[in-house]
Amino acid sequence: MSSLSRELVFLILQFLEEEKFKESVHKLEKESGFFFNMKYFEEKVQAGDWDEVEKYLSGFTKVDDNRYSMKIFFEIRKQKYLEALDRQDKAKAVDILVNDLKVFSTFNEELFKEITQLLTLSNFRENEQLSKYGDTKTARGIMLIELKKLIEANPLFRDKLAFPTLKSSRLRTLINQSLNWQHQLCKNPRANPDIKTLFTDHTCSPPNGPLAPTPVNLPVAAVAKPASYASLGTHSPFPPTAAAANANALAGWMANASASSSVQAAVVTASSIPVPQNQVSVLKHPRTPPTPGMVDYQNPDHEQLMKRLRPAPSAEEVTYSSSRHQTWSLDDLPRTVAVSLHQGSTVISMDFHPSHQTLLLVGSSNGEITLWELAMRDRLVSKPFKIWDMAACSLPFQASIVKDVPISVSRVAWSPDGNYVGVAFTKHLIQLYSYAGSNDLRQHSQIDAHVGAVNDLAFAYPNKLLCVVTCGDDKLIKVWELSGRKLFNFEGHEAPVYSICPHHKENIQFIFSTAIDGKIKAWLYDTMGSRVDYDAPGHWCTTMLYSADGSRLFSCGTSKDGDSFLVEWNESEGTIKRTYAGFRKKSNGVVQFDTTQNHFLAVGEDSQIKFWDMDNVNILTSTDAEGGLPNLPRLRFSKEGNLLAVTTADNGFKILANAIGLRSLRAVENPPFEALRTPIESVALKVSASSAVSSGTPANCKVERSSPVRPSPIINGVDPTSRSMDKPRTVDDVTDKPKPWQLAEIVDSGQCRLVTMPESTDTSSKVVRLLYTNSAVGLLALGSNGVQKLWKWHRNEQNPSGKATASAVPQHWLPSSGLLMANDVAGVNLEEAVPCIALSKNDSYVMSATGGKISLFNMMTFKVMTTFMSPPPASTFLAFHPQDNNIIAIGTEDSTIHIYNVRVDEVKSKLKGHQKRITGLAFSTSLNILVSSGADAQLCVWSIDTWEKRKSVTIHIPAGKTPTGDTRVQFNADQVRMLVVHETQLAIYDASKMERIRQWTPQDALSAPISCAVYSCNSQLVFATFCDGNIGVFDADTLRLRCYIAPSTYLSPSVLNGSQTVYPLVVAAHPLEPNQFSIGLTDGSVKVMEPSESEGKWGVSPPVDNGILNSRTTSSSTSNHTPDQLQR
Repeated sequence: MSSLSRELVFLILQFLEEEKFKESVHKLEKESGFFFNMKYFEEKVQAGDWDEVEKYLSGFTKVDDNRYSMKIFFEIRKQKYLEALDRQDKAKAVDILVNDLKVFSTFNEELFKEITQLLTLSNFRENEQLSKYGDTKTARGIMLIELKKLIEANPLFRDKLAFPTLKSSRLRTLINQSLNWQHQLCKNPRANPDIKTLFTDHTCSPPNGPLAPTPVNLPVAAVAKPASYASLGTHSPFPPTAAAANANALAGWMANASASSSVQAAVVTASSIPVPQNQVSVLKHPRTPPTPGMVDYQNPDHEQLMKRLRPAPSAEEVTYSSSRHQTWSLDDLPRTVAVSLHQGSTVISMDFHPSHQTLLLVGSSNGEITLWELAMRDRLVSKPFKIWDMAACSLPFQASIVKDVPISVSRVAWSPDGNYVGVAFTKHLIQLYSYAGSNDLRQHSQIDAHVGAVNDLAFAYPNKLLCVVTCGDDKLIKVWELSGRKLFNFEGHEAPVYSICPHHKENIQFIFSTAIDGKIKAWLYDTMGSRVDYDAPGHWCTTMLYSADGSRLFSCGTSKDGDSFLVEWNESEGTIKRTYAGFRKKSNGVVQFDTTQNHFLAVGEDSQIKFWDMDNVNILTSTDAEGGLPNLPRLRFSKEGNLLAVTTADNGFKILANAIGLRSLRAVENPPFEALRTPIESVALKVSASSAVSSGTPANCKVERSSPVRPSPIINGVDPTSRSMDKPRTVDDVTDKPKPWQLAEIVDSGQCRLVTMPESTDTSSKVVRLLYTNSAVGLLALGSNGVQKLWKWHRNEQNPSGKATASAVPQHWLPSSGLLMANDVAGVNLEEAVPCIALSKNDSYVMSATGGKISLFNMMTFKVMTTFMSPPPASTFLAFHPQDNNIIAIGTEDSTIHIYNVRVDEVKSKLKGHQKRITGLAFSTSLNILVSSGADAQLCVWSIDTWEKRKSVTIHIPAGKTPTGDTRVQFNADQVRMLVVHETQLAIYDASKMERIRQWTPQDALSAPISCAVYSCNSQLVFATFCDGNIGVFDADTLRLRCYIAPSTYLSPSVLNGSQTVYPLVVAAHPLEPNQFSIGLTDGSVKVMEPSESEGKWGVSPPVDNGILNSRTTSSSTSNHTPDQLQR
């Protein structure tokens, strides 16, 4: 059930309570399972109404849901049993024993026998443990205290024990607001309307008869504004007299902004694709003719109902008020210049990747787009402007292109999932690229979108479909499928449309648009026209943006006279809430702005970046970014707000960072562009001879094939240098002469950063499984003895982010109880057991097994919440369903996969397709599949919807090798490509076809069997460990070795010279830092490794010279065989 429907239930509960429908209240509480009424429960327990007590509980939990639930039911039934004995009602006691208590005998047979023996006593108080049992009332009171503790600790009751804070009669208020709204839409509104029913929409009868008005479609200007009405009382539909019209209110823009107005679903429906004929939007402008057929709140389609736009809390939104209470300081603002990069042409638009904050997309005035990896100072991809299909373009565009007027980028944007890039141009076109990671931008579709310039572009999700919204000089806003099919064409602006701001509140999707005449309009995804016609401050070019949590709306723009305005809007009224001060001079263009961290605003003006606290109209601080900014710099925050990209006057951009951002960049200050004009010595790097110049190549310079700045032609399938062969060289070429590529070799601890986990070395227990917490503040290791250890990093001056780092020693963390997280290993042969572990998304629970039952641990207390799946068969691999933490895929030693529902303790499906034990499981949400791997060297693909097997394939085992040992699988961040790891190979597969793309086999310096390998968090690297102690860092796209790490780097001489070989059994990648990994060794120790501060990365990708790698690279060559034969 959606969050809206859940809130509607609470409103109904409040209504029933206020109307004294007591029995109905508690029935709805039980049937919905949303609110556990502890007061009612206490009353029934104290009254001894045991049947009602259990019936009420059954709406929230069952006996066998978990150990808390079991204890709750046991205590209730035990009390009922003792009371029967106390009344000397032996027959009733026997009935309770047989029908109610016997179910617990399977869990504790001794206790059941002891309870049974109470029947033989004349007074059960003769039993020593029950000797202090008092009277019935006292006993119920004592039991109730225990029950309340159990209920509060039971995860099934989480968020169900508190009723939300609501104003009284909230449902009545919403209905009255709806009636008021319907009255505003009346064609002939009366001053004192007579509301007699809620079953149909209200309309005032025309003066000369009772007939309802016929729908008409008049021009907006032809429809007079009706009077608006004052706020309503709780119980009366309308006040006796109409209030004067408020000309400044955006009637129909936003509804009441009360924090409780969360179920406007009661009266209106959302417009979606397609739009039912008889829907009326909640955003309907009062001047627009009414449309009959608004949906009643009792309509069964209430799941699709929407609430009015308002900054109120929901499951998907951060509350408006909470953001004001977050602690912050100026240090949170990215103000330190970390990187200066030269683009080669004026930078027009920038956008950070939504999840990889060091990936920056840049669009330039020469029509080129560039993808930069800021942490590596690498220009990963450059795409000059090119018409992909001229024949598909309109004749006006073909005619305009002949005039040879330069075409500039006007906007670049990432899709919210980071899988697509949208580019808008100053003539007609938008181009969409698909992004599969690293150096891979592929042409997806080209759309001739507008006549004239395309001024803005944004992605949106109307009806859960990823679309592109565009606006242009032709005064139109259009919505497109990614394939290029047009969905909507919004007309209504009388001037070129300058910007768009798609947004959503709960399940209502809408678009704000601004035109160069200063008009603001709002649109739903329907054909009903604009819901808003309002003026922006300055009456010229304005941009609108929401805060990151979607709760606050801001706009920034400039008038034709050069006066700039930065304001926050009151969404509920469509009025300006506050105007920010701090603009010192008139501008000769339009100022740009951005928001971050739900707390700060930033504007580029007067060759500075100015910052405001959202809650204070006075300027907070400013920076000139060490100079070199244009008069009106463009700017863009990363999604987390730790980095800020700003344009420079010399056709480049700078990256400003806070402390967390600096760590992500590992900044090595590059010389300013002007400094490159004089002979200087490049920064000397210990490991890589080329990374110091990786950011110095301007976009319009010729780049030699061997330059490490460019991606390999093999990767992209085309020669990326061919585009610039006819372009003149500039002075910057002096610094970009080809450098001989050299494999980065790390042979001692001084060449990198390394930290060993305290209290980790235990030669009796190897580290067999290792993972970071999802929040990146901890590291969890599972030993071969079944004991798990947790290390946590703390926020301090040495580690300001509080995340896992090799620059600070973490704490071996234990709860105050001193408990260990130890698996059930009773009767288990630890030498043969296959340990497995999985962590919930919120880091609250860890699930693991070591040959015995699966244990669910609380990560805060280390207590065992429950155990399940007793062997045989023993569990060998665990994976949480990506969309439901209650569903777990469990691989077993008998080659089957169990799809297990933890909540109901039930195996929903059993998947059979392997011949040997399961050694790996990986979900892909984009492909909707589960891929399994086994010790039989097989890969199987299963549908998540039906759990049917789609395909199976045998991995290619190199000649002379046997198909034994574990095979592991892990999906790339693109959810399509997949890393397959076997002791004989690393391989990349296209999981959509189950075809192998790349393969690497151990050779030369890395000739030992592979013990483990994983993707880095951004899927650009692969970290692989080997059974001789060596570690390799590979380019994830090509599987070419870029860095070799010797055992001497992390092992002491005494260990290296010892009798037993110590090597990493497992490797884990940091969830946020792409160059950090940790290893778990055979001596029980755990170590975290990162590149040196000066390097910031593990070498660079080897270049290709005429298709042949140099001699140092041959050890990492790849083989591209034909795809493995698919098997059914």
